[in-house]
Amino acid sequence: MKRDEFVIQSERIKAFNGKSVNSSKSYVLYWMQAAQRAHFNHALELAIQKANDLEKPLVVVFGLTDEYPQANLRHYYFMLEGLRETEQQLRRRNIRMVIRYNRPDQAAIELSKNACIVITDSGHLKIQKEWRLKASRQINCLMLQVETNLIVPIEEVSGKEEFAARTIRPKIIKQFQKYLIKIQHKKLKAGSLGLKFDSFNISDIDKASAKLNIDRSVGKTTFIGGTSQAQKLLRHFIKYKLDKYENLRNDPNLDYQSNMSPYLHFGQISPLYIALEIKKAKSAGSTAYLEELIVRRELSHNFIYYNNNYDSFEGLEHWSKRILNYHSKDKREYIYTPAEFEQAKTHDAYWNAAQKEMIITGKMHGYMRMYWGKKILEWSKNPKQAFKTAIYLNDKYELDGRDPNGFTGVSWCFGKHDRPWARRGVFGTIRYMNASGLMRKFDADKYVKKIEMLEKNYNLLK
Repeated sequence: MKRDEFVIQSERIKAFNGKSVNSSKSYVLYWMQAAQRAHFNHALELAIQKANDLEKPLVVVFGLTDEYPQANLRHYYFMLEGLRETEQQLRRRNIRMVIRYNRPDQAAIELSKNACIVITDSGHLKIQKEWRLKASRQINCLMLQVETNLIVPIEEVSGKEEFAARTIRPKIIKQFQKYLIKIQHKKLKAGSLGLKFDSFNISDIDKASAKLNIDRSVGKTTFIGGTSQAQKLLRHFIKYKLDKYENLRNDPNLDYQSNMSPYLHFGQISPLYIALEIKKAKSAGSTAYLEELIVRRELSHNFIYYNNNYDSFEGLEHWSKRILNYHSKDKREYIYTPAEFEQAKTHDAYWNAAQKEMIITGKMHGYMRMYWGKKILEWSKNPKQAFKTAIYLNDKYELDGRDPNGFTGVSWCFGKHDRPWARRGVFGTIRYMNASGLMRKFDADKYVKKIEMLEKNYNLLK
């Protein structure tokens, strides 16, 4: 067996239909959707390998839909910045990228008509699975799906929904070294730049986004999309923050987070690449960071893969639903409407600051995100309304909203992947958080002042 056959493990590859390769067609098609990058992308490298084996050019298609649930200008602008860079990087590799202003499954079906084989990347949200299933039924050649946005493929870790990090951790640790293999970037033998296709022009992001029929109520942020930006942030994190990450990550005044989540959400950077760079650093903070990147992140994907109710109250554990419903009539000291939450009009300056941070930057500090979710539970008229509000706000404002980590993070605030604690009103036995706990962790008033300054500067730039 040749060395490069080990690069893409067979466990990452899944046949999506029972059809065969049609070598009489014109090209190999990579339907890019969840892995929006030309770097460290198993699906892309497999497509190049298949194109070389068949002595065919490779075409990459991306379906740009303006009907993605809960997505708005903030998300689209960031995504388009990344796609523009990916298109440029593919061109340098002699690969034609076609962007179709169409539903992703329809874009793939259309370009598959002249394809020998279709290769796509994995996506595990309901809408992503729906696209792939619909496409597979109408594509008349072999369709393969490749897992490239996780380090260990979901079904290799576990065949069921895991209860908590402590139950999935040993299963991941048992085999993750097998998948920590650097990807070899292959050269395409037959270039496709000369092939003619109609493609949606994204060279000017402002003009491209203006053509989309999308929600424009939430504007772009200072985060810039793209693989090179993600790598730049990662290098900065490793050099200046990783050594102290374990001890300082929960202080929002110090900003010791890596800020990789928006880039991971859009597949603009590979988690495998991040893990290998973190391991190479041999830092004191590597273990803590890899726990978040591999165990916690892959636990969230396990949740949404095996639990179809991941975005609703019904997806919670039976014990947590039972206890929250039991305490749903408990007297609440404060009750706010979804609009009051959205406008950061609560009595709590710390909560308001966290909400404003999310609105302005598109990313809330991880520790404050937990407090934010717990307080929505405490100050809503009932737990089901609280869950709905938290999902709505997270999806609307966070760059990494509408994501396995986001759905899991909200669900954790309602008891998911946690254990029962001491019983109290409203929460029952769900873990409780309060302002005093924030103050023990860090200078919470300093955090409020930091966000006030951020808000002032933001308003000046409007």
